[in-house]
Amino acid sequence: MFHPFKYSAKSPFLLGGRHKVPKRCMGFSASMPPMERVAILGVPMDLGAGRRGVDMGPSALRYARLAEELEALGLAVEDLGDVRVPVAETLRRKGLRLGGENYLEEIRQAALELKERLRSLPEGVFPIVLGGDHSLSMGSVSGVAKEPLGVVWVDAHADFNTPETSPSGNIHGMPLAVLCGLGHPRLTEAFQAVDPKRVVLVGVRSLDPGERRLLREMGVTVYTMHEVDRLGVARIAEEVLERLAGLPLHVSLDADVLDPTLAPGVGTPVPGGLSYREAHLLMEILAQSGRVRSLDLVEVNPILDERNRTAEMMVGLASSLLGKRIL
Repeated sequence: MFHPFKYSAKSPFLLGGRHKVPKRCMGFSASMPPMERVAILGVPMDLGAGRRGVDMGPSALRYARLAEELEALGLAVEDLGDVRVPVAETLRRKGLRLGGENYLEEIRQAALELKERLRSLPEGVFPIVLGGDHSLSMGSVSGVAKEPLGVVWVDAHADFNTPETSPSGNIHGMPLAVLCGLGHPRLTEAFQAVDPKRVVLVGVRSLDPGERRLLREMGVTVYTMHEVDRLGVARIAEEVLERLAGLPLHVSLDADVLDPTLAPGVGTPVPGGLSYREAHLLMEILAQSGRVRSLDLVEVNPILDERNRTAEMMVGLASSLLGKRIL
């Protein structure tokens, strides 16, 4: 049973990000059409990242009134609580360190639980997964990929490293590669789920040398910020939809795709990101396609944020993706 979590103005988030959240009791009617039923599921995980705090992202997004904003659009929202994730301090006592392959099994287990919970959702429910570091998307994408799927990865980074190419060894820089079948066998055997040619990256502006090579070899479509500046978001969004024509879409939205002046609460900020209107326009055009079926909101780090600005920005983008319009 879930109970309301009491936030205070001084300390709205618990260290470690773990709390019991109110289960929204609207319930789902079988007669509701798709896109009117939303399930929220948190993954308070920072094991794949290189610094603490992103495990509190689900709390920050809830505190930013994600459920209430979606209900205002006429959606039925149910908060299913959080996936179980080990606390980093407990693992450190076993001699493990934050980031790197030392946490591979713990990350794998959390992503597997997420995958199974998404697989068990009723048909037609729109899942929103709250992170947490981006390694959780191994579980979210594989969990919703019951049929051929197009993936729109909106991120400052490609997350296409492998253990051999990664300078840091942090698994949050590897999930998209794993989903495409590259990386540690313990991960690819559990989470390989998408055809690389059905993946499109948008907003990229920081790539490691090994990623560049792998992206080209695998045929992944990448729109860097160079293309955003040159072509504009509207044209890129239309091209994304054309490249992924006929496919249901999963959108994986990393907060660091935004310019750091708009979203300071991220662990790996990169200057020159998407503007407020660029980000919203991208979400609005994807929404108008009627093909988006699931969403990740990841890499929000409240410790680094300013008055929850980043979480509020992400909630606004989620609202645009689920149908909010200016007029």
